Amino acid sequence: MTSVASFFFGLVVALSCLSLQLALASDPGHLQDFCVADATSSGFYIYNFSNGVACKNPSTVTANDFYFRGLHVAGNTSNAQGSRVTPVFAAQLPGLNTLGISMVRIDYAAGGQNPPHTHPRATEILLVLQGSLEVGFVTSNPNNRHFTKTLYKGDVFVFPSNTIHYQRNTNWKAPAVAIAALSSQNPGATTIANAVFGSQPGISADILAKSFSLDVATVNFMQSKF
Repeated sequence: MTSVASFFFGLVVALSCLSLQLALASDPGHLQDFCVADATSSGFYIYNFSNGVACKNPSTVTANDFYFRGLHVAGNTSNAQGSRVTPVFAAQLPGLNTLGISMVRIDYAAGGQNPPHTHPRATEILLVLQGSLEVGFVTSNPNNRHFTKTLYKGDVFVFPSNTIHYQRNTNWKAPAVAIAALSSQNPGATTIANAVFGSQPGISADILAKSFSLDVATVNFMQSKF
């Protein structure tokens, strides 16, 4: 191979490697305007997949696929935590599929709380519509810093992705309401107490007793509550 041929061969290889690196280093862009979720599809004629949800045939999509009604309705807060989350994810609003956003309405009874939890796939930004809320989140190890604030109507607070966070209605006489937006169509939620003490099958009581500096009997009692 001549020196000129070798040079061009090397250049082609280098450009190919660079193109591959650039392709692997960026997220894929949308190849179409939308991908309305089609939960009923099970065949191989589907257009695309996103986390297992097929795209609806674009010719059958209607305005209703991008529409949800229900956030004006208060959630039922008659439960142990005194709160109710009404989600608007891709499961409730098919047009959200692949768009990377969602929202929820959160209702709090007087003194109710949305207990400590995480969203494994999303950052959350919360707006208080009614009442007042004590909110907070805790950073990761080793510092575990606790950031907390009392919010009032019109106030906004953000919870970074994957951090443990919570909200509590500080008014013991009146309910509160908030709207939150999340940076995923399916943000997921892991409630800390449920995950630790209510997993199936359960985590060994010996492990939990040592982790929380408790006796085994206390752990067994707490597991029985979940």
